[in-house]
Amino acid sequence: GINAEYGGYSVYNLEPLAPLAQGSFEEFGSVRIVQMLHRTNLIAMVGGGYQSKFSGKMCRIWDAAKKQFVLEFSFDSVIKAVRMTRERLVIVLTNKICVFSFPEDPKHLQTLETRANIRGICEVCPSNSVMVYPGTWAGSLQIFDLTTAGAAVGATSTPPTINAHKTELQCVALNHSGTMAATASGKGTLIRVFDMRSRQLIIEVRRGTDTATVNCITFNRDNTYLCVSSDKGTVHIFAIRNPELNKRITVANVGYLGSQWAMSSFTLKSECSSVCVFPPHSSGAAVKNSVIALCYDGTYHKYVFTKDGNCNREAYNVFLDITQDLEI
Repeated sequence: GINAEYGGYSVYNLEPLAPLAQGSFEEFGSVRIVQMLHRTNLIAMVGGGYQSKFSGKMCRIWDAAKKQFVLEFSFDSVIKAVRMTRERLVIVLTNKICVFSFPEDPKHLQTLETRANIRGICEVCPSNSVMVYPGTWAGSLQIFDLTTAGAAVGATSTPPTINAHKTELQCVALNHSGTMAATASGKGTLIRVFDMRSRQLIIEVRRGTDTATVNCITFNRDNTYLCVSSDKGTVHIFAIRNPELNKRITVANVGYLGSQWAMSSFTLKSECSSVCVFPPHSSGAAVKNSVIALCYDGTYHKYVFTKDGNCNREAYNVFLDITQDLEI
């Protein structure tokens, strides 16, 4: 996990929670985007905020081992998001996505035109070359193979598209193998999971009925569960492989009869946004299903849940506090 909320950056191990590295505010200023290349020493940074030391239109690559910036990429508009794989760097702008070879011999490979993408929606698969981003029409999801970047110039074939929602996409996620994509509707009420090969709907679940901003969607490693967090301060866990575990309304009420609701959920703090992750299973006979939530207020929460919907907090910490004790 990476934090850049208060300037500079901090790197954490999440399970168990422990600070690993830190860059001071004095050295880096306020930073708006920080993205780490897996668990390597390469960190992408984009400036922003009240005391930025470099432009929000520039992405700089910091080598934590060499303790210096090693690459720099400049653009004509503000960067909305950065994604990295072991072979590609992806820079998301409001109306286009730029793909570069990376980190060896960095070159611009291709620019993909997009619809207005204010939220910087774009995800790349951590284990292969699949990338998804908003398509031409509202609610559509474009699929792109990053290994073809550069080679597709002039081609007439249209990239595959999933028509996920009728409204603008609010949040997107890929599973670890790139075989599934999850999308949130513009209202943040419906979450849909699609098969990436057939582009067919696998399951539709309902986060709630009130409009919300979905901050994070994540799959667990074996694709049995999906976690969704929002600005309501709530985290919802859905069963994907065994949907019968999800809750349903059995009485006809407000038109939601038949909808699948969260198998389990918990509330962190009212109106507090968070990002969530499923930690890997530890070895041993008693395997616990758990979710780690990192709140924007600097708090760490670990919840354990069961198939019958029970959910209890197992750990709590303030990760900003433990960083203060890290020797740089």
